[in-house]
Amino acid sequence: MRGGFGSGNALTAEQITTISKTSHVAGVTSTLTDQLGASDTDLTPSLELGNLGKRMQRFESGGGSRAPVVMNIENADGSQEPPKPRTSITGTTNPNSASTTGGTLTLTSGETINGNSSEFIALIGADLAAKNNLTSGSTLTAYGKTITVKGVYKTGNAFEDSGIIMPLATLQSLTEQPGAVSTAKVHVDSSENVATVTNSLTASLGDKADVTSEADRAAESLKPLESISNLAIAGVIAATLAGAAIILLAMVMVVRERRREIGVIKAIGGTNLTVITQFITEAMTLTIIGGVIGLAIGIAASGPITQSLISSQSSQQQGPSNSTGGPVRMGGGPSMLMQGANDSLKQVTSTLTPQTFALGIGITLLIAIIGSAVPAWLIARVRPAEVLRTE
Repeated sequence: MRGGFGSGNALTAEQITTISKTSHVAGVTSTLTDQLGASDTDLTPSLELGNLGKRMQRFESGGGSRAPVVMNIENADGSQEPPKPRTSITGTTNPNSASTTGGTLTLTSGETINGNSSEFIALIGADLAAKNNLTSGSTLTAYGKTITVKGVYKTGNAFEDSGIIMPLATLQSLTEQPGAVSTAKVHVDSSENVATVTNSLTASLGDKADVTSEADRAAESLKPLESISNLAIAGVIAATLAGAAIILLAMVMVVRERRREIGVIKAIGGTNLTVITQFITEAMTLTIIGGVIGLAIGIAASGPITQSLISSQSSQQQGPSNSTGGPVRMGGGPSMLMQGANDSLKQVTSTLTPQTFALGIGITLLIAIIGSAVPAWLIARVRPAEVLRTE
């Protein structure tokens, strides 16, 4: 179904079960949408029809048939009036799926509803509630039944805020469509398994559903992160080389300044290994202290720096907004793919894993050992007599 043309059939409860039991599927948000006409409800729609809306709704609804007319609707008494807007109603297992940000639905009053309930309850958009003077606890009529308003929500989208959200089973019952689902948003346990799940569902559902994937858009949204990753790797390599050079030069100076100490140690029987071990220990102690301080600063600054880099990179990523129709959509973001990409980037955070910590400490110790052992080994080869004579 796309653009209001319902050429296919809704998904069934059996098909939703098949989707849910597919490997790597972490969850499914099922949705059924419908339109409330004037004869279905006592609500006054909060949206006014524009030219496109009038064109799309230029039909008279009556007697179970839809007869096209030129533009206006002809009443029983022969009078004509412009097409009336309809109120969209959504039945869903997850009320938060109506959020335009992909997060928790923002309620201005009342409380949320359980999407798995079958009660005659609903959430109503702020614009529709204001148009009909409804608040949490009020009632409305839909499909001849009394529906209790549990809460009023606001998304910031005029179309979403002019609709109604109720439990999926409730809308299925009211519209006499048991088990029917118009859209199933499939949440995959890992982005690495999206392609596998897409292929599995395409094979199991066949031509009964259009299975579309947000993997391509996800890959596009990750391009800024790839740039940041490359920049971070280059920074790590540069910092490692710089650190190694600094420690090496510093230890060369320290060792050269302590030639007399080295000569005395060797004169009283100290070996080259003893001298090298002494300087390695000193270098490792100072390097570890510096490394711990550096890691602490890095952990504290990584979050703001990451967000700054992401904001800079994502602002350069310009692409057309694209929405793919079809009963099944793979992924976990909002319905608009571009919006989903942007929201995903906003949620990126930096973390320090045990592996990263161990790697950082390992590189630090390696630099300290090499940077101190090389100059110590070179100076330790000098004979004590030569050292003491020059000093």
